[in-house]
Amino acid sequence: MKSVIVGTAGHIDHGKTALIKVLTGIDADRLEEEKRRGITIDLGFAHLELPAPSGEVLRLGFIDVPGHERFVRNMLAGAGGVDLVLLVIAADESIKPQTREHFDICRLLAVQRGITVLTKSDTVDRETLDVVRLEAEEFVRGSFLEGAPLVAVSSLTGAGFEDLKKALVEVACQLSARDPATLTRLPIDRVFTMKGFGTVVTGTLVSGTIGKDEELEIFPSLERVRVRGIEVHGRAAPAAMAGQRTALNLAGVATEELARGMTLAPPCTFRATRRVDVSLSLLASAKPLKDGARVHLHVYSSETIAEVRLYGKRPLLPGEDGYAQLRLDHEVLLLPGDRFIIRQFSPVITIGGGVVLDAAPRRKSKAAGSQQILPVLHSGGEKSALLLRIARQGSSGLTLAEAVAETGCTRARLEELGADLRQGGEVVRIGDRLIERRSLDASERQLLAHLEDFHRRDPLVPGMGRQELHDLLALPNEVFSAMLESLGRLKKLESAGQIVRLAGRGVVMKDEEAESKKTIEQAFRSAGLAVPALAQVMAGLKIDKVRAQKLVTLLLREKILIKVSDDLVFHRTALEGLRAQVAAYKSKSPKIDVGKFKELTGVSRKYAIPLLEYLDREHVTERVGDLREIL
Repeated sequence: MKSVIVGTAGHIDHGKTALIKVLTGIDADRLEEEKRRGITIDLGFAHLELPAPSGEVLRLGFIDVPGHERFVRNMLAGAGGVDLVLLVIAADESIKPQTREHFDICRLLAVQRGITVLTKSDTVDRETLDVVRLEAEEFVRGSFLEGAPLVAVSSLTGAGFEDLKKALVEVACQLSARDPATLTRLPIDRVFTMKGFGTVVTGTLVSGTIGKDEELEIFPSLERVRVRGIEVHGRAAPAAMAGQRTALNLAGVATEELARGMTLAPPCTFRATRRVDVSLSLLASAKPLKDGARVHLHVYSSETIAEVRLYGKRPLLPGEDGYAQLRLDHEVLLLPGDRFIIRQFSPVITIGGGVVLDAAPRRKSKAAGSQQILPVLHSGGEKSALLLRIARQGSSGLTLAEAVAETGCTRARLEELGADLRQGGEVVRIGDRLIERRSLDASERQLLAHLEDFHRRDPLVPGMGRQELHDLLALPNEVFSAMLESLGRLKKLESAGQIVRLAGRGVVMKDEEAESKKTIEQAFRSAGLAVPALAQVMAGLKIDKVRAQKLVTLLLREKILIKVSDDLVFHRTALEGLRAQVAAYKSKSPKIDVGKFKELTGVSRKYAIPLLEYLDREHVTERVGDLREIL
């Protein structure tokens, strides 16, 4: 069963609601005030099933919109999910202001199919009806309705409605069905409480599928809800699919916490935004749009105030297209490809619209290249757009989860596009990240340059600390590790524990430094356990203190010298001899105290306590009260 959303458009009192009532048998005016005043104020809904020539059943969901100029904002709340529009023109009044405004809105929202319906045909003679028909044909010339069916009907007599149903079937069959396998989004257009059920929301499911007991996230509040029940076109259903008018009974949220303009989507998938880069079209009837102008922004069922920051120095002139960044007063869930309408701040009239290109843009002040980037996002194709999104993240790359949030594509589709880019050599995949090959190559060169600079500055240090190098590059852990592994395989660098150095590079010493290193080592080797103060040894060298300290660090790193405490350093041979002494002493006694240790080693208490603590750390001994048990 194919589902199609049909929206009405047209001036007030041109018979939109009556038209739907005759087609479906449902009065879309549900509010008491609407019935009392005889006009549509808010969105109304109805449904109809018609057989297609193929034998398939077409399920048509109708959205009846108000025609009064004061309620255009309500009309816009229902227009975003429309697949097919009925442009309603009364035969006794022909084209009127809201006919034009509604039609402009449909064109700006890129509605692809429709039918022009001349209502109240019973109120005029044949000649007048023919004139209105010509006027309507002229009105839609050059638009998506040129060449589309044009049907005259009378809701009073029922004339023309069989022709209208045939036209609906014809046009609906031309539409491609929406993909239920895409990621779910349901813009909420109505919230109410139903006795015995609780909170209910309705909306047009613009993408994806919603099943019973599924968990969803509310945007922008990020609250979680559970779908307790589903109705599609007034009937209980196990699931709702893209392109259907849907009512959801929600658990976990009160009616007061929800409002028109919010969106339901899968948890932990998308991010709401307050900045979007867009392609913007200004109506020929609008005034020039200046940089910094404030406008009313309408997307699906949401409405907010936005500031327009044009990419370009001059105002956007009537009838022109351009690129801009919209800065929103409130967070909204938007994705590339979403169509929108802008209305003048005051007086509130429709002045233009367009399409979202990027819902996660750089700030305008940092986006000097946006005029080159946005055309690619606009018309460069999925693969080119993904490559651009990956490239602008530099060597940090774009995770698949981030790509889903930015593009609205499924992970499976992004995997396919990423595989194509990898095959072309443009992208590298590291873990869950897609990284532009050129950016990664640049970071590898930068890493090698950091090491080269380090070796030049610190020839007495064998290499750079891994963490220090990581901090300089500021890359995700997995990217940094993969770069080290890759450069290691290419024999461009070597890693030893936490030290990274260029391949074949190490400590480079001058003659006086080599001599000083030898002097330091000899001083501690010959001292045994009665070691001199480190400062005293360093003071007797022919080199400066900084280089002397680096030599000591080198000896410590090579484990020729071992630091036992902050003040005491011993040669490794002395500590190896100490271990042997303690092991031999175990044959006399399994335990040893400080006094016996001093007697055994010939050292003072100044050395004995730090040495015993060192042996504890090395698991040669274990302290038990005032004694040490020899392990």
